Amino acid sequence: MIDLHTHSTASDGTDSPFALVKKALAAGVTTLGVTDHDSTAGWSEATTAVQSQIELVLGAEISCLTDDGVSVHMLGLLFDGEDMQMQQMLADSRDTRVPRMRKMVDLLRADGIAISLEDVYAVAGDKATIGRPHLADALVHNGVVASRDEAFNDLLHNESKYYVSHAAPTPVEAIGVIRSAGGVAVIAHPFASRRGQILESAHFADLLRAGLHGIEVHHRDQSMAEREMLIAIAQDLDLIVTGASDYHGTGKLNAMAENTTAPEQWERLESLASARRVIKKR
Repeated sequence: MIDLHTHSTASDGTDSPFALVKKALAAGVTTLGVTDHDSTAGWSEATTAVQSQIELVLGAEISCLTDDGVSVHMLGLLFDGEDMQMQQMLADSRDTRVPRMRKMVDLLRADGIAISLEDVYAVAGDKATIGRPHLADALVHNGVVASRDEAFNDLLHNESKYYVSHAAPTPVEAIGVIRSAGGVAVIAHPFASRRGQILESAHFADLLRAGLHGIEVHHRDQSMAEREMLIAIAQDLDLIVTGASDYHGTGKLNAMAENTTAPEQWERLESLASARRVIKKR
């Protein structure tokens, strides 16, 4: 099984990178994407957990904003982790997350919700890329909500009055950096309407011209009708179709390998990277 989109404690997952690989192995995953938000900090540790039965696809889920303000996530896979332009883009995105989190906490506190920035950092840890899931965990810890999913559904979704965006590259800019670093670009859950405003179908031609390689079609936040529309777009534009769990660990319903990528689609995607960077046990 091929699961190209998962998260560890290097961003907003609850499993360490080492434990993430072990859980994937136990679930029967043979190819695992480690794609923390705006970070490659978990790569080294994840690599130490590789066994002969599983290979790693190292990458990152890059936060983007379109020119008209739509939040988009771009999976960059198989890029050179030492590429300076890539690391600068990731660092810039991480740096904007702290003031954004402070604003969201302030908005919640103004409505009498028991939360502080210190609460968020207490659950996030020192090395994590701070994000809304950490705010959700802090709200759970403080007894405001029962789970991450409840926090997002009630308080932290993209249309919530508590939501604050943060500075980020455009999808076109992110694709350019991914390709310059030798990687492949797959847009993550682009029609996940339950999360808020989504891309329009016409945007995909622009992304293709920028160098987009694939679309994450099979994802729990996209309905069957949305998946069918994305498959039609992928076929029309000759884009690769992927599927993934977007696994985060405890607190979210996503199960490891609940959605996967077909082997022939993965083979095509992997062949488009500038070098063979899949991590295998030697």
